[in-house]
Amino acid sequence: MMTPITSKFNELRLRGMSRSWESLVETRQHQDLTLSEGLEILLHAEKLDREQRRFERLTKNARFRYQASIDELNLDSSRGIDKTLLASLATGTYLKNGESVIITGATGCGKSFIASALGHQACAQGYKTAYFNMQKLTQKLKITRLEGTVLSFFMNIAKTDLLILDDFGLTHLEKQQQLDLMEIIEDRHARHSTIIISQLPVASWFEIIGEATIADAILDRLVHTSHRIQLKGESLRKIK
Repeated sequence: MMTPITSKFNELRLRGMSRSWESLVETRQHQDLTLSEGLEILLHAEKLDREQRRFERLTKNARFRYQASIDELNLDSSRGIDKTLLASLATGTYLKNGESVIITGATGCGKSFIASALGHQACAQGYKTAYFNMQKLTQKLKITRLEGTVLSFFMNIAKTDLLILDDFGLTHLEKQQQLDLMEIIEDRHARHSTIIISQLPVASWFEIIGEATIADAILDRLVHTSHRIQLKGESLRKIK
């Protein structure tokens, strides 16, 4: 049976406190606690509950390609993974500084998994994250432009703490796509972080972007101050 205190917690939407109080009552632990001890337990439970719900909301909205975590990563140095760099990225300092990350390597070597793990870590730290395949992003931009909502979409992307762009460079960019990418990178430069995932080495990106002036501007803002992860070895899909 729900107690009056539990009912009040639920009415105030204090879900963590409600569950913690029910547990204390069921085990009769509340009888052995002082008021300050009880409050500390309830407040801690509410804090954890809110953090978990925020994490779940952020990860759901991010639409990651994989459900991944930093702890699951294969940190074999032969694959080109710098453990020190990954440990640094896991702290979230690059997010605070608005720095970018570039992950390159052959198909199936784990690029998207690493990016997803970094994205989940960002969500756990409370950062709003968005994960886009480049093809789907360009399609989304076309649709929002037709609907007349493209400016609102650009504003939402600009405010996102971490933007992950997967499969960059699979196709050459058309003129409008070049301009759109330029606007996205410009809005985020030195303010918010971007992770770019590509099968192609950075040296090939100039040709993929196409227009020399736009390519120079994008690469200048994105590449030169970024953290680099260049994966090596065979596809992990083949190994499995």
